[in-house]
Amino acid sequence: MKNNIASWFEIPTTVFDRAVKFYETVFAVKLEILDLGDLKMARFPSVGEAPGSQGSLVNHNKFYHPSENGVLIYLTSPSGDLNSDLKKVEEAGGKVIMPRRQISEAFGFMALILDSEGNRIALHSMT
Repeated sequence: MKNNIASWFEIPTTVFDRAVKFYETVFAVKLEILDLGDLKMARFPSVGEAPGSQGSLVNHNKFYHPSENGVLIYLTSPSGDLNSDLKKVEEAGGKVIMPRRQISEAFGFMALILDSEGNRIALHSMT
C-alpha cells in the first residue's frame, strides 16, 4: 500500500494553552498534551485506519514561530459544513480570511483562516 506524501505536520504556537483551546473548540476533539521540557506538543487524535496524516500543535521559543505566510496545511472540516466550522473559528478567537469557495467539482470546497496564533490554515470539505 502506498502512503500519501505527507506523514506529519506541526502547527507553531505562541501561547500554547490558547492554541489548544482554539483547536479543541473548532474541531471538537481532545488533544493529547506532551510536555517535553522546553518543547510542548498537543497531538491531534487519529481515527483508526482513516486516511490522512497526523500532527500536533508545537511550542518552543527558539524553533517554532506562527506565520500567515509560507506552507499551507489543509485540515478536513470537522463537521463537513464549512460555513458552520467558520462560525466556530471566529468564536474561538480566529479569523476567516477567505470564506468558503469551490476548488472544483472533483476537489470540493475550501476556506482560509488565521488560527488563534496567527497561522494561516485551510479548511477543506467535499460539500
